[in-house]
Amino acid sequence: MSQPTLPDRETIKTWATGLGFQDIGITNVDLSEHEPHVRAWINAGFAGDMGYLERNLEKRLNPALLVPNTCRVISARMNYLAADTQPLEILENSKKAYISRYALGRDYHKVLRRRLAKLAQKINVALPDKQFRAFTDTAPVLEKALATKAGLGWMGKHSLVLNKQAGSWFFIGEIYTNAPLPLDHPNGATASEDACGKCSACITVCPTNAIVSPKKLDARRCISYLTIEHQGSIDPALRPHIGNRIYGCDDCQLFCPWNRDAPTSTEADFKPRHNLHNTDLEALFALSEAQFLTLTEGSAIRRISYEQWQRNLAIGLGNGSPSKSAVELLRGRLAQASPMVAEHIHWALDRLAQH
Repeated sequence: MSQPTLPDRETIKTWATGLGFQDIGITNVDLSEHEPHVRAWINAGFAGDMGYLERNLEKRLNPALLVPNTCRVISARMNYLAADTQPLEILENSKKAYISRYALGRDYHKVLRRRLAKLAQKINVALPDKQFRAFTDTAPVLEKALATKAGLGWMGKHSLVLNKQAGSWFFIGEIYTNAPLPLDHPNGATASEDACGKCSACITVCPTNAIVSPKKLDARRCISYLTIEHQGSIDPALRPHIGNRIYGCDDCQLFCPWNRDAPTSTEADFKPRHNLHNTDLEALFALSEAQFLTLTEGSAIRRISYEQWQRNLAIGLGNGSPSKSAVELLRGRLAQASPMVAEHIHWALDRLAQH
C-alpha cells in the first residue's frame, strides 16, 4: 500500500485562505533559540501574577511535551482590525471607554479555534494516520516564537509579531502535528528580517513605560495586563496613566509605523458589537452585573470579572473631566461595591475633586 502524499504548503495555504486566514507558515519544534530570553523574562518577575506561564514553561518550550510526537507546527494568522472604529479619537475623548480593538467583536478564541479545527480536518483527510491539534491562546504554546520561526513576521520592539504587509493587527493560532510536513525554512533561515530599525515609537508612546527595552515588556506595568490579567488593586501611581482604557491597550500598535497602512478585516465575527467601540464610561459603569454579563456574552471581555470591570471604569471616570453625573454615579456605587472597587471609586472621587 502506498504512503499518503504530504500536502505542500501552497495546498495547505489555499485551504487556510478559504477559511479566512491571511497566511500560514510551517516550522519545526526547536525553540532553543528563544529559551534563554523566555527564562530570563520570567526570572526577572516581568510576568507579574501570571504564574501559569512558569508552571507550564517546559511545555511551552518543548511542543512535544504538550502533544507527544509533535514534529511540526502550522502557524496561521488572521487579521482582526475592524474598519472605522476611530481608536485615536476615542482615546482622546475622556468621556468614552477605550476597549482594545481585538475585543470589540466575537471572542477570537472561539473563532480561530473553530477555523483551525476545520483546517486540521482537511489535512487529516489527506493524512488519516497522523494527529492534529489546534490551539489559539488556550494552552501553553509559545505562539509568537513559533510564528516568527514559521515566517509570519518578526518580533517587534513592543514584543508583538510584526509583518510588513499586515502590521500587527492579527491573531495567531497553531496546529500541532506529528506529520513531517515540508518546512518553510528548512535551513533555519529567518523568513522575515527585523525591520524595526532605529524606530522606538512603541517604547516612547507606552503610557506606563512598560517596554523597558526593545522586545522586553514588564507586564506589571502594562495596561493590558493591569486591566485584564491583574485581579487586585492597581498601583495608584499607574492609575493616572491608564486614562480611559478600560480593557487592554493598543498604543504600541496605534503608533507603530508598520500599522499605518495595515489592512482591516472583513470578518463579520470581528465587527464591533453593542457599540463597544464608541460607548460612554458612565453608561458602562452604570451596568448591573447581569447587564454586564449580557453585554459581554460571547466576547473576550468575559476574561475579566464584573469587579475588575467596575475597577477599570472607576479609574477611567477618575481620569476624566469632573461632572456632576460622574460624581453621583461613583458615589451611588459605593454602597454595593467590594472593598477593592470602593478603593478605586474613592480614588476617582478624590481625583475629580482636585480638578
